[in-house]
Amino acid sequence: MKAATSAFTVRPTSSRPLAGTWTLLRFALRRDRVMIPLWVAVNALMVLSMPGTLESLYGTPAERADLMRQMETNSSLRAMVGPVFDDSLGALTAWRAGVYAAALAAVMSLLIVVRHTRDEEESGRQELVASGMVGRRASLTAALLTAAVANGLLALLLAAGLSGQGASGALAFALGIAGTGMLFATMAAIVAQLTESARLARGLTAGVLGAAFVLRAAGDSATADGSSVLTWLSPLGWLENLRAFADERWWVLLLIAGAALAQGAVAYELTGRRDLGMSFLPTRPGPANGRLSTAGALAWRLQRGSVLGWSIGFFLAGLVYGGMTEGAADLVGDNEQARQIIERMGGQSGLTDAFVASMIGMLGLIAALYVVGSVLRLTGEETSGRAEPVLAAAVGRLRWAVGHLAIAFGGAAWIMLLAGAGYALAYGKDVGGILSACLVQLPAVWVIGGAAVLLHGVLPRAAVGAAWGVAGAVLLLGWVGPALDVPQTVLDLSPFGHLPKVPGAEMSWGPVLVLCAIAATLVAGGLAGLRHRDMTT
Repeated sequence: MKAATSAFTVRPTSSRPLAGTWTLLRFALRRDRVMIPLWVAVNALMVLSMPGTLESLYGTPAERADLMRQMETNSSLRAMVGPVFDDSLGALTAWRAGVYAAALAAVMSLLIVVRHTRDEEESGRQELVASGMVGRRASLTAALLTAAVANGLLALLLAAGLSGQGASGALAFALGIAGTGMLFATMAAIVAQLTESARLARGLTAGVLGAAFVLRAAGDSATADGSSVLTWLSPLGWLENLRAFADERWWVLLLIAGAALAQGAVAYELTGRRDLGMSFLPTRPGPANGRLSTAGALAWRLQRGSVLGWSIGFFLAGLVYGGMTEGAADLVGDNEQARQIIERMGGQSGLTDAFVASMIGMLGLIAALYVVGSVLRLTGEETSGRAEPVLAAAVGRLRWAVGHLAIAFGGAAWIMLLAGAGYALAYGKDVGGILSACLVQLPAVWVIGGAAVLLHGVLPRAAVGAAWGVAGAVLLLGWVGPALDVPQTVLDLSPFGHLPKVPGAEMSWGPVLVLCAIAATLVAGGLAGLRHRDMTT
């Protein structure tokens, strides 16, 4: 009777809990041979481009000392990028890029872990793997090792690239970034045991990352030295308190490593206490009729949590950016290089208008990540087998897909409007111009979403990696390109490079209409491909 658990429970044949780990690790690295190098390259390039950029912006000790004085008094800017602990180029690099590099490493890590744990169970592939000579904890171990390989590669690139600024600081900074990535990898491993849905596991872990950013921002706005309790409650705050290139606090690395190991131990314990495919927080079944009787209603139910999370995040981001707009002129001061970078991002119609346009442009780039993730929900529904019973009923492929695309493209408009509302509320000026600037971003966001639809319809097996690759490349061009003074012909490869720089510049409808037409063409091509191809299994 003891061995008779559930008839549907699949238990590993091997009595060794880690049997088959290396085989699964090699398989995971092969599957991620595009995604991992892309994420690592984007993150490393962003960080390693900073010393040269900062040297051109703050080339003299007087300019750096003035920057430190401004950061001590400007709480809004501290909330965005954190406090400055030293005026060396290495310390300024850690200040300017540390939080964002750690956030990118965290996102990369949680995607890797969820993909190779809960995604595999949800698709049914883990059931086949577990029926062989594979240990009970082998899949989780392989997923965490894959995340460790990705973060280790990132750490090597950062330590080598920043060694010219100081070997000790470069090592501390690289280990801090990699450690933060592994902290969220083990957190994702726990969440993957608690939920039945890979989508929910990714969303909850990303929500924790967003909360960590908010806590750090709130703490840094209150104090100029990172000593706030709120800062210490955030893993991103731990990274800045490591103080790379500024009399490093090596013991903070022990805090990060200890938290990651503790979370990993919890994940391993949970793995040993549940059946394959099950979770500790089972999904509550929904109604079979009424509000859930249409394909669009089903799509909304599946994606409403994601829309809510992005909505809250964008509204808060708008509040933060709006609150720091008044301090933009103080931060730039007489620094001509900084002024030129902001004008390349936001236009040359005045520093404040250029700053508003550049910040809203950054929100547009991030909204492109939302629309890609929402479109790729179609791919997840196919590969998990959930689309098959829906399409077996009186629901056509186009009707099924359009339900999800309405959430993706309409949701992008909604979160940009919320960002504009938050921005206008905090800034208190030019409400119409700010909302217009937010809506102007949508054609470029929709082009990226249209590319994801086309990839899903024509190349479904490569859609996930290719779509995120397009979004990552556009994000890199928009984020780093203006600071590196990349030629305009290269910046124009991004759809965001063709948008009018409102609120300061005159509204130009030509590029907006062309981008809308391109987005519609890409969506139509993707739907045509979906209609005529076999469904992914």
